[in-house]
Amino acid sequence: MSVTEARFGTPHGEARTVTHRARRPVATLLLNHGAGLGIEGRDLQALARALPRQGITVVLFEQPWVLAGRKVATPPPTLDVGLRAAAARLRTRAPLVVGGRSAGARCAARCATSIGAVACLALAFPLHPPGRPEKSRLDELLAAGVPTLVVQGENDTFGRPEEFPEDVEMTVLPGADHGFKVPARSPLTQEEVLEVVVEATLEWIVREVAGESAGR
Repeated sequence: MSVTEARFGTPHGEARTVTHRARRPVATLLLNHGAGLGIEGRDLQALARALPRQGITVVLFEQPWVLAGRKVATPPPTLDVGLRAAAARLRTRAPLVVGGRSAGARCAARCATSIGAVACLALAFPLHPPGRPEKSRLDELLAAGVPTLVVQGENDTFGRPEEFPEDVEMTVLPGADHGFKVPARSPLTQEEVLEVVVEATLEWIVREVAGESAGR
């Protein structure tokens, strides 16, 4: 596995990608971070460490607002512009899977079809603001237009697993909150939770990529 960094301009400022490249990639996973933390999120880093060894290149995309040192994310349309700019720079023949965590998952769902992704990975999808279930963002998730996997913490205050429709494909993380953090007495350790994230994502990507290839 090789790791390379690139910085580039977007209409809303400089952005960067950190690419963890597999030797013979069967898929490329482009991951967008959330509104509270950049690409250092525990789940994004776990995927970047593990998946290239399994033949999946992982590209972590950092939005311009983070590089500019801002504490608050810019409006959703600007995030979409950034993600599309990152996707346009990719040089890969492997099928593209787009994903992200929290606000980045919303962005990935909105952009999936326009950037040619074959699938969408939604980590900690913020179904609604905490305590405001009437402010649902389910329409964004369902409009992704490609097969979508939601990975959701059991205790996510932005949307618990049982709040999603039954036909949404989902992996539930026992005891985990919105940041996939688990308490000391959780049934799984923090490391085990991240292993579930990696294993579920790997199995799903391989399945969806194989299905995409068979349909060509």
